[in-house]
Amino acid sequence: MNDGTGQTPLHIPTFDDVRTAQARIAGIAHRTPVLTSRTADAAAGATLFFKAENLQRIGAFKFRGAYNAIAALAPEVRRHGVIAYSSGNHAQAIAYAAQLQGTPATIVMPKDAPAMKMAATRGYGADVVLYDRYTEDRQAISDRLARERGATLIPPYDHPDVIAGQGTAALELIEETGELDMLVAPLGGGGLLAGSALSARALSPGCAIFGVEPEAGNDGQQSLAKGEVVHIPVPRSIADGALSTHVGYHNFPILQRTVDGIVTVTDAQLVETMRFFAERMKIVVEPTGCLAAAAVLNGTIPCAGKRVGIILSGGNVDVKSLGAFLAG
Repeated sequence: MNDGTGQTPLHIPTFDDVRTAQARIAGIAHRTPVLTSRTADAAAGATLFFKAENLQRIGAFKFRGAYNAIAALAPEVRRHGVIAYSSGNHAQAIAYAAQLQGTPATIVMPKDAPAMKMAATRGYGADVVLYDRYTEDRQAISDRLARERGATLIPPYDHPDVIAGQGTAALELIEETGELDMLVAPLGGGGLLAGSALSARALSPGCAIFGVEPEAGNDGQQSLAKGEVVHIPVPRSIADGALSTHVGYHNFPILQRTVDGIVTVTDAQLVETMRFFAERMKIVVEPTGCLAAAAVLNGTIPCAGKRVGIILSGGNVDVKSLGAFLAG
């Protein structure tokens, strides 16, 4: 099996890798709280447990995988620096994780990335290289920079150590709640969903696992239906953290083996869910971070009477955008 180019052998991570990641990030990544809401429970007819990764360092689960991937590098490799491409959360995560480990970081970001995420990435000391997401190839740009600078490329989701690191969020969730009937996670490139599935299958084997994509970008749903990785044009959605054109080749075998279904939600449903979190639970969750919750609260995934874990993947949204979303 290869990475889709016929060149790179794949190492598919296992739950043992998630456990190793947990040890690497212990005391560095936050063990984020698990929140509950009687109002949400009533709306879903279920008992819901929200893993609040919007309160993670840099405001998103991405810190887990980024720190783990850099920490897994040999010291002499780490000294040459890391390269990443991202619309925002992985960018910030790599930049901050690299700063904490004394590693130079270069981040390739789309010109239309949220201003807050771009400013934070630069604030963590990373060199930011901009590109046009609709006309330029971020992978090609990153590969070139890695060759020129002798740095290691750490992609946002198609990397075994990133996937293992992301899986620690669900691991913590299930350690705290006990076994679940269902686990629901956002799906962009698939790193979070794949890592979450590894933890759920190991710790709560009877748990049904669902991924949730923006309606405009259902490449994961298409991929599972077709049995191979499907590529789509760059989608347009307010869920800027889930605008990938395909799921990762390292995580797709995990998704095929473990995931019970993938559903989609609309941008309007994401806004409605953001408003619920702001008004009723007093927390800020970005559109991408609302994907899983939106599917449950709107009944897209029936879960009446079940114990359901929901990953809130991030809380990074510009204040002006947040105001516009909530006022709309």
